[in-house]
Amino acid sequence: MNRPILPLPPLARSLSARLFVLTVAFVMLSEVLIFVPSLAHFRMSYLEDKLAAGTLALLALEATPDNMVSQELADQLLHNVGAFSAMPEDMGRLSSSKLKGVLALEMPPEVQRVVDLRAESPIDQMRAALMVLFRRGDRVMMVIGQSPHEPDIALDVTLPERPLREAMIAFARNLFQISLIISAMTAALLYVTLQWLLVRPMRQLSENMIAFRMDPEDASRVIRPGRRRDEIGVAQRELAHMQEAVRRAIGQHARLAALGTAVTKVNHDLRNMLSTALVVSDRIAETGTPEIRRMAPALVNAIERATKLCTGTLAYTREGAPPLTLVRFPLSPLIEEVAAALPERDGQPFAIEDETHGAVVGADRDQLYRLLLNLVRNAAESGAEHVRFQVAPGAVRGIAIDIADDGPGLAPKARENLFKPFAGSARPGGTGLGLAIGREIARAHGGDLMLVESAGTGTMFRLTLPQGSVEGAAVSEFAG
Repeated sequence: MNRPILPLPPLARSLSARLFVLTVAFVMLSEVLIFVPSLAHFRMSYLEDKLAAGTLALLALEATPDNMVSQELADQLLHNVGAFSAMPEDMGRLSSSKLKGVLALEMPPEVQRVVDLRAESPIDQMRAALMVLFRRGDRVMMVIGQSPHEPDIALDVTLPERPLREAMIAFARNLFQISLIISAMTAALLYVTLQWLLVRPMRQLSENMIAFRMDPEDASRVIRPGRRRDEIGVAQRELAHMQEAVRRAIGQHARLAALGTAVTKVNHDLRNMLSTALVVSDRIAETGTPEIRRMAPALVNAIERATKLCTGTLAYTREGAPPLTLVRFPLSPLIEEVAAALPERDGQPFAIEDETHGAVVGADRDQLYRLLLNLVRNAAESGAEHVRFQVAPGAVRGIAIDIADDGPGLAPKARENLFKPFAGSARPGGTGLGLAIGREIARAHGGDLMLVESAGTGTMFRLTLPQGSVEGAAVSEFAG
């Protein structure tokens, strides 16, 4: 059953929209991280400006005779500063100070907090800025520090805290607005750039994969890669290769399915014909001339090979992966059964040497018998006189069994197509189905069948099998 085709997500839930939102969020997070230091710097600048204004007011006072001004003028100077009072830091050493005058309201308020800017660390400045920003009410604070323009002048300025808080709130609002604008502009630029470089090509890839899945046999739906040399370009080219391979594989599968259907239809009639020909050949051999009786065995053998070819071809197209009944059993008795199934040669049984040393495997016994019998029969038919079974050392998972013979080895062409049905036969007249089915059986168990070596002194195959269970199938004990 085919899965439904899922549409691409709408724009609001697309990768582009998420990218835009995440960019805004990350830029705003960066602004939050620098917000507190910026706020502390703004507070310091504000207080230093007040100290500078207080210094100017006191210097103006120094220009008057006897450092004395009317209360009205003093109030005006303090109003310009935004302070309640301004005076040199050390009133006890006026004779050594550059500033000897004092500006103060007629009734200055009581100081509720003293702030010494010279003693504040960066951490103290950030903590004090947050306290001013979130504290309610209007306190009176005395600010002590050096004049920004006159480093050798230190003074005390008494200020209200409310104007500082209001200025900090306005600064924070402006900083937030600027950060939001910067975030939106950055996100928009990044959105447009990535939309062009990444998102749009990825969306085209997704649309192409959906269209190809709906009709993979249509050659026009294979993606046409561009000239890009980055990762997107590699993905486009690899997708094009994969789609083309899938399209060809589907076409080949359809042709093979049609061939299998045709073989199934003609197999019954063909086998009947061959059976009739076999019977007729036997009668001709019994009643014919000596010359005919001499040629009859070759004809019978040819008919029998043709019958086996039809039977093997039909079995391969019908079977597929064999069903498994997994049991645990010793390997040696199974090897003995394989040896007993082989015909004798010159009155002597075929030589099989068992060096598995009581190895126990978990497998389908009948299927494994079929696999081993095909291997040993191939060795015997290729001219081998001896086959040795041995457990290969060093198997990481499960067990590895080497099956080695002393035959003439495989031809180079046979090695190239060894496990391909109808192409990998190791002997003339063979179908090549034995090794193909053997590998299929091994892989159905979760293992494999491979050629280790083949030379003039013999051929060795290696069969690997996992121990335990295959795809959740329980392994029971064999009681035979």
